[in-house]
Amino acid sequence: MITTLLSSNVVLLVLIAFGCFLLIKGADYLVDNASRLARYFNVPALVIGMTVVAFGTSMPEFVVNVFASGAGNPTLALTNIYGSNFINVMVILGLSSVIYPIKSKTNSRKTDIPIAIGVSILLLIFNLTGAVIAQLEGVILLLCFCGFLYIQYKNSKDDFLDAIPDKEQNTNGENVNKPIWKYVLMILIGIGCLTCGGQIVVKSATALALNLGISDAIIGLTIVALGTSLPELATSCVAAYKKDPDIALGNIIGSNIFNILMVIGLSSVILPLPVYDGVMVDGVMDIVAAALVYLFVMTNKQHEIKRWHGILLLLIYAGYLAFRITSIL
Repeated sequence: MITTLLSSNVVLLVLIAFGCFLLIKGADYLVDNASRLARYFNVPALVIGMTVVAFGTSMPEFVVNVFASGAGNPTLALTNIYGSNFINVMVILGLSSVIYPIKSKTNSRKTDIPIAIGVSILLLIFNLTGAVIAQLEGVILLLCFCGFLYIQYKNSKDDFLDAIPDKEQNTNGENVNKPIWKYVLMILIGIGCLTCGGQIVVKSATALALNLGISDAIIGLTIVALGTSLPELATSCVAAYKKDPDIALGNIIGSNIFNILMVIGLSSVILPLPVYDGVMVDGVMDIVAAALVYLFVMTNKQHEIKRWHGILLLLIYAGYLAFRITSIL
């Protein structure tokens, strides 16, 4: 009996890993080919960056949320976002800054990090003022996201161009555009991977929680959140290893803002998200994480997250995770 249960859990973990792989590859196919298709029709790079590329980075979290909500597992939907945000700040920034100190740009200090703190507070207020994150609150989050995009537009019009790889150019600079149907086919493949991956992750994670006799919140905060955050983890750590981590902070903070405003906003408009026990702890921790980053970059002349800051973030995350697991079990 024990051997059978253990084998079943191993299979479920493999399925979750495979589902996360499909989510990541699906998002990659969708973003790359949608960007190319948009360029084919002469859509401005700024528009592509603020829509296709931005949405693609949080597509795994969004798909998991939609399927989790539709499957009657809203706890997994909300904890996935909180878990992803914690991993982004405490684990990814923590590990990256341990490898090499991360400098902050002026826009990150003046706008992005304060906005991240503000939207975390707003989400906590929504969580504490009702049994669900209602559709109206989702609309408010989406409107805030539009405001965030406008701020980003005003602050850095040219940055989005660099975020989109020009894969239509070969090494000689010659145009090698594919036929439109190939772009459309790859987009459809990406959507298919996202759909299958989302269903696999949600169903496997729910079954694993049931087998282990633990809350869906633990699975959402850890395994699922880590799986959907793997692209950011790999990219940021490699950038830090190459001593080029400057972009990591802006991308991580931007991803956290996007997760709350766009992913939770759109998910709750589609289907209201019921809050779960322990949401106050997670909400407060989300605010603390963003506030710590702001404190770190504002209290030294280099405006950077130093190695000891990264170690502290990792230790805080370990302590938080231990507390949440023991409180739920």
